[in-house]
Amino acid sequence: FFQFIAFASLFFILVSITTFCLETHEAFNTIINKTEQVVNGTEAILQYEIETDPALTYVEGVCVVWFTFEFLVRVIFSPNKLEFIKNLLNIIDFVAILPFYLEVGLSGLSSKAAKDVLGFLRVVRFVRILRIFKLTRHFVGLRVLGHTLRASTNEFLLLIIFLALGVLIFATMIYYAERVGAQPNDPSASEHTQFKNIPIGFWWAVVTMTTLGYGDMYPRTWSGMLVGALCALAGVLTIAMPVPVIVNNFGMYYSLAMAKQKLPRKRKKHIPPAPQASSPTFCKTDLNMACNSTQGDICLGKDNQLMEHNRSSGRTPL
Repeated sequence: FFQFIAFASLFFILVSITTFCLETHEAFNTIINKTEQVVNGTEAILQYEIETDPALTYVEGVCVVWFTFEFLVRVIFSPNKLEFIKNLLNIIDFVAILPFYLEVGLSGLSSKAAKDVLGFLRVVRFVRILRIFKLTRHFVGLRVLGHTLRASTNEFLLLIIFLALGVLIFATMIYYAERVGAQPNDPSASEHTQFKNIPIGFWWAVVTMTTLGYGDMYPRTWSGMLVGALCALAGVLTIAMPVPVIVNNFGMYYSLAMAKQKLPRKRKKHIPPAPQASSPTFCKTDLNMACNSTQGDICLGKDNQLMEHNRSSGRTPL
């Protein structure tokens, strides 16, 4: 039964994400002319609205109903409601479900305020893509990735600091390097370079240090090319330093996850209750077990009483 629930949840997650992507395709969108003719005016303001195919809306409605049912069941049967509310995945579930019901409730209203709220809700539809994080409940690899990111917080912070320092340094250097070949009649060097100020150089430095190289901005002077080469080399070295630590963390958590999956499931074993002091089997010990100090004293007292009884009756112990 639980496997069926897991497969159903996975199926609806994939369907919901597919629907979200198809809603942006022009084949499923119809442009409707909402222009109203002005009686007392000379010009009419053109207004157009994009209406999504109703079939996709129905599919999304079915998915939201399933997600709502799943969320309510998990809330009801959760032993700790406070921990359930604090869980990030549960917050994502609620945020992804709520806009659909608000949109359905406000769609029948014609007031301007309702239309403004409805337009805002249509903009925040992107929160539905957050449902992809629900796949972490069904895939071990995604959980391992989450543990790795949490364990590598210091390394990511170190990487960001290194990158920020490099961006600041090389954006400043490229700004002044590109002004070396400026013409006397062009003090701002805007005719032969795109680096008009240092903040513009931040984007170029980020793209160069991460070895992407979009080519939308590039140096045109020999001094600027030299700074660009140094920026690319520094970016490779800067990013390469913290990465091995993150990779080692991922390998460790992945090995632990795989080893945990290979372990056999523990079966509940029946543990018999401990014998009481008044029971006849309390002083009987197995050949492979030894009495502890308390039980040894009691057993010794029992043996002494038995020997005294045999002596008084004239019996010889075997």
